[in-house]
Amino acid sequence: MKRTSRFDYYKSRHIPELKVLRAALSDFSYDRHAHEEYAFGVTLAGRQDFFSGGEFHRSAPGNVIQFNPEQVHDGHPGDDSTLGYVMTYVPAAQLEALFADAAGSERAGAFRCGDTLIPDPELRRAILELSQLVIHRVGSRIEQEHALYRIASRLVQRAGQFRGAGKASRPDALLMRAKEYILAHLEDDVSLDDISQAAHLSKYHFLRLFRQQLGITPHQYVLNCRVNAACHALEAGVAPAEVAFRYGFTDLSHFNRRFKRIYGKTPNQYQRSVTS
Repeated sequence: MKRTSRFDYYKSRHIPELKVLRAALSDFSYDRHAHEEYAFGVTLAGRQDFFSGGEFHRSAPGNVIQFNPEQVHDGHPGDDSTLGYVMTYVPAAQLEALFADAAGSERAGAFRCGDTLIPDPELRRAILELSQLVIHRVGSRIEQEHALYRIASRLVQRAGQFRGAGKASRPDALLMRAKEYILAHLEDDVSLDDISQAAHLSKYHFLRLFRQQLGITPHQYVLNCRVNAACHALEAGVAPAEVAFRYGFTDLSHFNRRFKRIYGKTPNQYQRSVTS
């Protein structure tokens, strides 16, 4: 009997835009992609293999997996057993305010975790506590906020004395212009020329720099941003067909295929799971 993969999404009733994925993977591999949010996961069963940060990782049960916003990654089962895990997605604005508070410095809002695979029991407990509160729709607002604060404070604690990111380098500043342009034109049919001109770079220099810095091509990044924007629209109740048209997917089938390669569900299935 063929095993199938399962993806269940849950949205917090208390913390805006916070959501949890509970997944069981047996026949599914994620494309390389990135999320706008911070993502904190715990491997529950099987082995979780993935690429991120220029290297491959293998996560055994109990390990924490952490992705910063826009950190490119993929993922698949590492052996013949079913891979089980939970992943909590936290909006950057929500978490960065907690980082600043936990570190006692406004500069901590720019915090980025340097580790992707983390064997930390205290951090694991905080992530599992928050995910269970969201999944089972139990507890109060303060309980969820406290669990989220424990995650932020533990990450700052692990990092030791916080040091600000400092002034952006020139490549970072140029790519920031490109990313801002893309985000401002998600509903437009933008070209590579448009984006590279916004960054004040030649097209080919821009392509090399973008791929080197982010790990994906500008085209992949645009698609990723459109899928993330589509996710927010679906959560707000916009019909999948309207979302597909709004964000430039050629048809609903194309939208379904692209969306599922990142979220594990079709747009319609995802919308039902987070709005039920």
